[in-house]
Amino acid sequence: MKRPSWPSWMPIDPYILALLGTVGVAALLPARGVGADIAGGASTAAVAFLFFLYGVRLSTREALDGLKHWRLHVTVLACTFLVFPLLGLAAKGLVPYVLTPDLYSGFLFLTLVPSTIQSSIAFTSMARGNVPAAICAGSFSSLAGIVITPLLAAALLGNSGGGFSADSVLKIVLQLLVPFLAGQFLRRWIGGFVARHKKVLGYVDRGSILLVVYTAFSEGMVQGIWHQVTPLRLGALLGVEAVLLAVMLALTWYGAKKMGFDRADRVAIQFAGSKKSLAAGLPMASVLFGAQASLAVLPLMLFHQMQLMVCAVIAKRRSRDPEDFPGVTEPSRAAETRTAVGTGTRSG
Repeated sequence: MKRPSWPSWMPIDPYILALLGTVGVAALLPARGVGADIAGGASTAAVAFLFFLYGVRLSTREALDGLKHWRLHVTVLACTFLVFPLLGLAAKGLVPYVLTPDLYSGFLFLTLVPSTIQSSIAFTSMARGNVPAAICAGSFSSLAGIVITPLLAAALLGNSGGGFSADSVLKIVLQLLVPFLAGQFLRRWIGGFVARHKKVLGYVDRGSILLVVYTAFSEGMVQGIWHQVTPLRLGALLGVEAVLLAVMLALTWYGAKKMGFDRADRVAIQFAGSKKSLAAGLPMASVLFGAQASLAVLPLMLFHQMQLMVCAVIAKRRSRDPEDFPGVTEPSRAAETRTAVGTGTRSG
């Protein structure tokens, strides 16, 4: 008998439901006092371990091989760290009429985080695109984001992001970059162990992020941050994010066509260049925003689920294209490489 699985036609990621459940627990039972200190310390350790695992999983050889397709990777990086932030800055005109200053800070932050790995690969495979390119593009984006995202946040968010300073930069280096580099250094010795136990460590990944979410939203509840957000404001935020996603999907698809990329590459560019990583963004927000992280990650959580739902529909439609395109990687082959690199979480 076939084991039941999450329906492919229902693109609501079960992990998003777990995240929402964690938010609910934080709302009902927020960590306070000593409990908050313990949760905060555990969250800090979990984030460091998470980025250590990122470093172990990233295949340096595969990343270097991917440099041969440099035009595609530069295009994805430009979409992720240039076009997205420019659109985020343009949304400043919506404050305070559509977005509150706090929601806008979170919205701008989501435009600064790196692209996804796992979901970009999955959708590129489903749409019969260039899967190896999607793997490398997502990996390069995640690697670059460890450095670029905090720098952009410091430059563009300023004091609205919880007080960026040399202290914040030091925290980023110690909590994110050092563990990542340690993982890369130790990869040759423990990479095989991590690959063999990827399922168990995947639960560690997801559990770490849930802990980060619980800690951030607990702080928000204790400080009464949620009284600042009304249903009308949340609806407005969803509308703005829908426009952002639509613009990026159109720019990555038609822009790549104008630049002369073939169909398979355009698929990879669209799915890697139009998405943002919840798995990378949540830990970064916890370090950068501190007590204000709950509102900062709300736009990212909403955008992440929206991009999954929309991209699942687009990928399904592209999979029914009647033609056979040169250079397209078949889904069966893609499945073998899908877990070569990544965050270990389905939500990317």
